[in-house]
Amino acid sequence: MKPTAFDYARPETLEEAVQALGSHPDSKVLAGGQSLVPLMSMRLAAPALLVDINGLPDLDHVTADASGVRIGALARHADVLASPDVRRVQPLVSLALANVAHPTIRNRGTTVGSIVHADAAAEMPMVLQLLDGSVDVVGPAGRRTIAAGDLYVGPLESSLAHDEVAVEAFFPALPAGSGVAFEEISRRHGDYAMCGVAAVVAVEDGRVVSARAGYLSVSDVPVVVDLTEALAGAVDEPALARAAEAALAQLEPETDIHASAAYRAHLATVLTARVLTAAHDHAREE
Repeated sequence: MKPTAFDYARPETLEEAVQALGSHPDSKVLAGGQSLVPLMSMRLAAPALLVDINGLPDLDHVTADASGVRIGALARHADVLASPDVRRVQPLVSLALANVAHPTIRNRGTTVGSIVHADAAAEMPMVLQLLDGSVDVVGPAGRRTIAAGDLYVGPLESSLAHDEVAVEAFFPALPAGSGVAFEEISRRHGDYAMCGVAAVVAVEDGRVVSARAGYLSVSDVPVVVDLTEALAGAVDEPALARAAEAALAQLEPETDIHASAAYRAHLATVLTARVLTAAHDHAREE
């Protein structure tokens, strides 16, 4: 199948891109295109206007400092994954990106594009929310910052206006004494996960003082659960069982062609214990 007919614009400035998006209510931004183009080919998406932002300057940056990691809208997954500064400042970004699709996809796909595509089965939307990150967007009213907690409003739906362009994602740096971990289960490496879990654990004087887990492919939007109280300061078998039970109580796994709700619930339980243990070990190493 081929896409339906559409108009195409390739602006040279961000202002032109915003104007082009605003010129038609059914317009879409094209950056990496690794999600949008297949949807168009299957006619699950049929934008009347495609606004290609690949000609815009200064949007392919990947920077990391003491505050965190900043990723421009045209930075490819592969470039972010290759950055030693990103791995040092916020290793969870690198851990998650290593699970995004296949190298060919990562060479073209953009991290910011994946985030605003708002697919709850994708890795980066969940990571952004777990880390309390944010996205900067530019529209007719200028530039604004959207916190990750306010970004996802439904299946494949974000709070961006149709005439706004996402220009940068920000992931806060990993605090001292904290550790992270990520794991997902898929039928084949590179496929969408049937369930994925990430964790951030903070340790002080040998005790867990904060523990949060993020879940992908278990609901229509990314889900983050605070498990600090369930762990009660420890990471041992009883604490992990309590945490997995507490997490499952806040999840609503769904059945689809890839996995049943019961199997997703089982995966969430197993992976919660694994990533909490790994994140705790990482925190103690740090």
